Amino acid sequence: MNTARALLYSFTNPPFRPLKSLPDISCPKRPRETLNFRVRLRTDQRCCIFRVSVRNLGRGETGKVYADVKSERYEILESVPESAKLEEDAVDDVVLDRTVPWWEEFPKRWVIVILCFSAFLLCNMDRVNMSIAILPMSAEYNWNPATVGLVQSSFFWGYLLTQIAGGIWADKVGGKTVLGFGVIWWSIATILTPVAAKAGLPFLLVSRAFMGIGEGVAMPAMNNILSKWVPVSERSRSLALVYSGMYLGSVTGLAFSPFLIHQFGWPSVFYSFGSLGTVWFAAWLSKAHSSPLDDPQLRPAEKKLIFANSFSKEPVKTIPWGLILSKAPVWALIVSHFCHNWGTFILLTWMPTYYNQVSPSFQRRNETIKSFAIFLLTNCGRDLQPCDYIAYKSYFSIVKTAERNILLSVQVLKFNLTESGLFCVLPWLTMAFSANLGGWIADTLVSKGLSVTTVRKIMQSIGFLGPAFFLTQLSHIDSPAMAVLCMACSQGTDAFSQSGLYSNHQDIAPRYSGVLLGLSNTAGVLAGVFGTAATGYILQHGSWDDVFKVSVGLYLVGTVVWNLFSTGEKILD
Repeated sequence: MNTARALLYSFTNPPFRPLKSLPDISCPKRPRETLNFRVRLRTDQRCCIFRVSVRNLGRGETGKVYADVKSERYEILESVPESAKLEEDAVDDVVLDRTVPWWEEFPKRWVIVILCFSAFLLCNMDRVNMSIAILPMSAEYNWNPATVGLVQSSFFWGYLLTQIAGGIWADKVGGKTVLGFGVIWWSIATILTPVAAKAGLPFLLVSRAFMGIGEGVAMPAMNNILSKWVPVSERSRSLALVYSGMYLGSVTGLAFSPFLIHQFGWPSVFYSFGSLGTVWFAAWLSKAHSSPLDDPQLRPAEKKLIFANSFSKEPVKTIPWGLILSKAPVWALIVSHFCHNWGTFILLTWMPTYYNQVSPSFQRRNETIKSFAIFLLTNCGRDLQPCDYIAYKSYFSIVKTAERNILLSVQVLKFNLTESGLFCVLPWLTMAFSANLGGWIADTLVSKGLSVTTVRKIMQSIGFLGPAFFLTQLSHIDSPAMAVLCMACSQGTDAFSQSGLYSNHQDIAPRYSGVLLGLSNTAGVLAGVFGTAATGYILQHGSWDDVFKVSVGLYLVGTVVWNLFSTGEKILD
């Protein structure tokens, strides 16, 4: 009987290279530990069991796998007997002495997606808390609507500065570093918001702008890291899940902010939400990697799946700005992003205020009744002709009806602070659901052979025309339930954009997806700056009906531009 030790694997980081064609055997990284397991090989006439040892000596990510093999002396034949041949399915099973937890077998690309989802959850929690806290803050500091609009828009000053810079930074150094920086930066700025507000309005504006700087790099960094980790066949679903984190962040922020304000005062919202960023950052440092090439624990099968989808291993050194800006689909992205974000950011920042004020239809009804009552009052003192007697006789009943209607209209959408936050939750819940539904539909259509271009145009057309239709219906609504329903439907159809323009950056320029998203989102941020501030101005001189008309017009412009010039094919290598 002879005993020998056979070298099965020799691996370094990266890559992990087998010396023989053997099954994928993965084990958790535990420095200076030995993992023993048995491999059973079965042929037609014989079954052999090998005892295998895997040892990591702790010297980096290197190691070797040996098998202790015992065999009897045999004669060398000219041909190998059929009974001794091992087919690919001869490996019957692998029995591990130590089982691997299920969470270590979970696909690493979806770990990255879930962490990005969590970052965007915090992103919108920290953003929308101001839309609730602004109500008691404006009462405490005696702010008029124009000042409220200025405070709300100051976030976008910083947000605008870091879009393109964040995209360039992410494409050159990797999404892990950039997204981690962004979360910590905006979390600190959130915590400092109450201190800045008490110091004065200029300090508050600077604090909100600093918060925007942190959140400005989040989307380009996320787009960069997912373009490297997620295959094309899973692109719409992964992006929809990440962006639904924003919607659920709005839900969480709008739901908990009124409670915290009521119990502990408005500063508590900023302290509690901002502190959550440090918890996320710790998990991000330990689990995330900018690229599959950087992850030593990535299983070979998953790495092969990712690399098979045209993943570019070469880092970006220079940005071909002239080539990027010469492409019509790039400008379609930029214009469409502007048109989309105008309506989205108005609803994001002004929705609680809308619910806290009188609806447009009741405003017009009040104005009509008031005008008619003034007409009667100015004419009741003159000598009445016989034809005026009926009007005079019914004057008191008309005025009484007018007063009753005015009182009713004031109460229709004048929700209190808690109700404003709770009713704002419903549209964002709808968006979270419909974004993932749209992602599933889009990936299914692509897998069934429909072109990526057609799928992107269908999904984005729904994302434009749906909100436009439902916003036009708000002018004819006179009940709070219907107002909330219309807002929910508007936001729900808006979420189909995650499978439209928001997925298109990786379609047309996967290598420069961070820069491209920074470009288009810069236009989107400008829409947020101008749209949020303009809404305050419009409300001082007009009504909510005028606000919605501007949004509807931009949605229609975006629909035309998108369907004429967008594409789902790669236009930049």
